[in-house]
Amino acid sequence: MEEVKEGHHFVLVHGAGHGAWCWFKLRCLLEASGHRVSCPDLASAGIHPADPNSILSIDEYDAPLFSLLSALPEHEKVTPRAGGLSVTHALHVFGNKIKVAIFVAATMLPWGYQTEEDIKDGVPDLSRFGDVYELKYNMGPNNPPTSVALRKEFQRKILYQLNPIEDSTLASMLLRPWPATLPSTRFDKVEGLEQARRVYIKTTHDNMVNPQQQDAMIRRWPPDDVLVMETDHSPFFSAPMELFKLVMKASHLRP
Repeated sequence: MEEVKEGHHFVLVHGAGHGAWCWFKLRCLLEASGHRVSCPDLASAGIHPADPNSILSIDEYDAPLFSLLSALPEHEKVTPRAGGLSVTHALHVFGNKIKVAIFVAATMLPWGYQTEEDIKDGVPDLSRFGDVYELKYNMGPNNPPTSVALRKEFQRKILYQLNPIEDSTLASMLLRPWPATLPSTRFDKVEGLEQARRVYIKTTHDNMVNPQQQDAMIRRWPPDDVLVMETDHSPFFSAPMELFKLVMKASHLRP
């Protein structure tokens, strides 16, 4: 990544159901250190106006992120973080504009979901909690679901169990359904996927993407570095200062 007057440029990519709002703590820490921060809402997430039931492909879902990356000057490289499949998608298309991709307890599979092993390693298995998802079938009951949401009664215990209660309460008011087409995502193999460094940050008390799944993805597509946090799935709320320090470390920057 190139030095610019306002510091380095971080692009914070939210995960399923979330939006740009989930980064407010980390964004403040990064900007206070002199860095530039972009937090796009992916299509149908956050305050983006699209209906998640209308998003039928990863290309539609990631369009706001791709619009941001497309507009970057040729010399500028960014550091995208989290957002599993979306960050991998960006690596396929904009690898030359990315210095380091940081995956925080996120799906990290080079070609998306293709095989049974991919599903086992990358798709959260929440069956131990019971019926956690609320599905909508806008194309009719005989067709696959069009959107998915995590039921409110499961949100804290799966996503935020180590978070301050105020943060998980706020999150429960802001979470939105996400497009159901995304778990079937596949990417074409392209040259240049390994242009950017990758760093994986493990979360050892994660109830969404369990540590065994995280380890399996790390073994299958080894990143350049692995860092560890003793947190739940949402360290952007539960441990923002620790996350900030690890993001700086992953980016080879001083806090």
